[in-house]
Amino acid sequence: MYAVIVTGGKQYRVAQGDSIFVEKLDAEEGANIDFDNVLMVGEGDTVQIGAPYVAGAKVTANVVAQTRGVKVRIMKFRRRKHHQKCTGHRQYLTQIEITGISAA
Repeated sequence: MYAVIVTGGKQYRVAQGDSIFVEKLDAEEGANIDFDNVLMVGEGDTVQIGAPYVAGAKVTANVVAQTRGVKVRIMKFRRRKHHQKCTGHRQYLTQIEITGISAA
């Protein structure tokens, strides 16, 4: 069984046992969280598609860790102007493990 959920403005295809990194969630490590914004649930040949969400569907997950992603380097350079600027960014991420998918 798999599902497509929305969190942090992004869509993720998940199955039970998957471990994924999502945008930072306000939850402590070891906490259980529920995702109610389920766009699609599928199992084998049967697929339920929501409009926009599947009614009664829920994905439960366990927070594994609060971490940060890899550093992204941003380089701004203007040719012939003796100007260059280098900055970086590290996104805050939450690692979750999918523990269950239920569809009504």
